[in-house]
Amino acid sequence: MDMSSISELDFNESGEWPLPIKVIAILLICAVIWGGGYYFLLKDKKVQLESLEQKEVELKKTFETKQAKAVNLEAYKEQLAEMKVMFASMLEQLPKKSEVPELLVDVTRTGLINGLEFELFQPQGERPIDFYAELPIQMTVTGNYHQFGEFVSGLALLPRIVTVHDLTLGGLNASTGKMTMNLTAKTYRYFDDGDN
Repeated sequence: MDMSSISELDFNESGEWPLPIKVIAILLICAVIWGGGYYFLLKDKKVQLESLEQKEVELKKTFETKQAKAVNLEAYKEQLAEMKVMFASMLEQLPKKSEVPELLVDVTRTGLINGLEFELFQPQGERPIDFYAELPIQMTVTGNYHQFGEFVSGLALLPRIVTVHDLTLGGLNASTGKMTMNLTAKTYRYFDDGDN
């Protein structure tokens, strides 16, 4: 087939074209239709498909997370019940407003039993925090190292929660053989009904 004969082809007489030209024309028409279809129909669908596939992966992860929680739901419920019991038990260790003076006496008694001398015992004002109040007590006591240890251990054994903060030890007094300890003991009380 001659290349000059291609330029002489008439589209109105396409049925009479030679077979190789017909095949090439059909392939070109198919390529144009496929390209136009892809550009106008499939291109946006492909982007949408990729977005949906990404969303599917995220939803699968969410499902697996929720399924793991659902499988352990009974264990979580049991753990929550145990935590409620523990919380109620700890709440019982916080003194009520009427029990605070008795707790202060217990702190003082613990120091005296362990042979300490109180130079300062000064309860501070109560500080509200969420559902409870913090009651700091500044203390300065004199004694020896072992008495200090027994005093702090005795505070830990009290039936109410008492924590020790800002503990500092002074040097040994050569004439008395004793040391000075400054500390802040904090106890906590929960707010009674109607109490803030």
